[in-house]
Amino acid sequence: MNKNTFILSALIWAAAACPAPAQEKASAAPETAPVVFNDKKVLRVRELPVTLSAQERASLIAEKLRKLAADPLASPETIEVREREGFSDIVSRGAVLMSVSDKDAKYAGTSRRELAASNAELLRGALAAHRSDYDAKSLMLGGVLALLSAALFTLALRLIGAAYAAALTRLDAWARTNIRSIRIQQFELVNAGRITRLMTLLLKTTRAAATLLLIYFYIPILFSFFPWTRGLSPILFGYILHPLASLFKAFLGYIPDMIFVAVTVAVVHYLLSLLKAMAEEVHAGHINISGFYPDWARPTFQILRFIVWAFTLVVVFPYLPGSSSPAFKGVSVFLGVLFSLGSSSAIANAVAGVMLTYMRPFKAGDRVKIGETTGDVLEKTLLVTRIRTIKNIIVTLPNALILSSHIVNYSALCEEGGIILNTTVTIGYDVPWPKVHQLLTAAAEGVPGILAEPAPFVLQKALNDYHVSYELNAYTDKAQGMAAAYSALHANIQDKFAGAGVEIMSPAFHSLRDGNAPALPGAPAGGRGFKVNLAKEGV
Repeated sequence: MNKNTFILSALIWAAAACPAPAQEKASAAPETAPVVFNDKKVLRVRELPVTLSAQERASLIAEKLRKLAADPLASPETIEVREREGFSDIVSRGAVLMSVSDKDAKYAGTSRRELAASNAELLRGALAAHRSDYDAKSLMLGGVLALLSAALFTLALRLIGAAYAAALTRLDAWARTNIRSIRIQQFELVNAGRITRLMTLLLKTTRAAATLLLIYFYIPILFSFFPWTRGLSPILFGYILHPLASLFKAFLGYIPDMIFVAVTVAVVHYLLSLLKAMAEEVHAGHINISGFYPDWARPTFQILRFIVWAFTLVVVFPYLPGSSSPAFKGVSVFLGVLFSLGSSSAIANAVAGVMLTYMRPFKAGDRVKIGETTGDVLEKTLLVTRIRTIKNIIVTLPNALILSSHIVNYSALCEEGGIILNTTVTIGYDVPWPKVHQLLTAAAEGVPGILAEPAPFVLQKALNDYHVSYELNAYTDKAQGMAAAYSALHANIQDKFAGAGVEIMSPAFHSLRDGNAPALPGAPAGGRGFKVNLAKEGV
């Protein structure tokens, strides 16, 4: 074996050993387009590479078919197939309507002759249908049907008018006896006449809508009777039917999501109903939870309800129709920004309201002092608290302000053993302090609302230049009666001291006695007087 023969054998062996390259994938199906004649699809043709696209080829065949239809001498029988090398021509009266190639037959999965014969038969049928549509008999039948439809249209219009008149008459008779003005207490929101006019306008709108709908359907039906306008009929019908079909199709596609949303909302609704029932039982004291006060039940339920519904909205949001649209997202972002910018103070008050609920510094009906405001708590909401002062003035305080202020709950102190009412009087040094103590405690014992136990007591607060300050302290368990108790206590103190002949040195004053009566209620007048002469030395 020589060298050249060995090299050739090696190359042949290597070629046989290497895997054959993969065959090219079948080319994609060629582009096709329908041949449309008189608004009807006759057949489909494929593209002609390099020369014509499928749409251009279909338009060219349709134009030739229209020219053939315009020839009064052309009949379906004149359409025939003529063979030539590599092509089958479909001709009529010497004009080629279209040609069928071997590639056309290959893509159609049949022989060229069979495909040409099939296409020729389709073209004959289209031409025959055209001749049938435009003959005198068809046009006469179309005219008769048009007259009949016009008569029915007129009758339908009269029926709509008669129905409107009858409904209007019945509405007038019914409105006189049954329609009443809509009122909110003494405010007349909508009077009876306006309600009647609105219902009349609704009837007129219904009549106009029915008339327009009737006209809209009548015109396409009328167009369908004549070959020149028959193509417009499906277009006009499509303006209404296509949107309705799209809506119905979208509704059918949304049914699974709608079922999910409905089931989720139903489960959440019944879950919240169960939680509400439990909260009411806890509030009523029928269910006791260690460390959980009954007055926490309702606000806790409100918070849980908000959280549950917020979580539910997050879960069902992707299943809502249009939730993924840019418009829906834009509105959501806008509302979020608007809420963030406009509700900062409201959120602060709401958070403070929640904190006050669980801190329990007061409840409705308590006598409290918040900052400089003293009164009874009327209500406490999530955002504000309303207080009625002892002067019968209602003050609304934001919860955020309350949380940052000091709070004194007089009612709670009364329940825990009472609060101490205190008042101070100043008595001269000439009066023994035991006597003052006795008079003050006696004055406290006769005041309604002052407790006998713990007993009232007196503290000597200061030894001033001209008098001693005595502070009377007495217990009461009537927070709402504090002002009346103070008034009665002050009156009793005056009576007791006046009866004992003891002067109260408040306010302090200077008195140069010249025989005038002492500053005591009911003291006898006419003491012995004297003069004080001021003389300068040497006069």
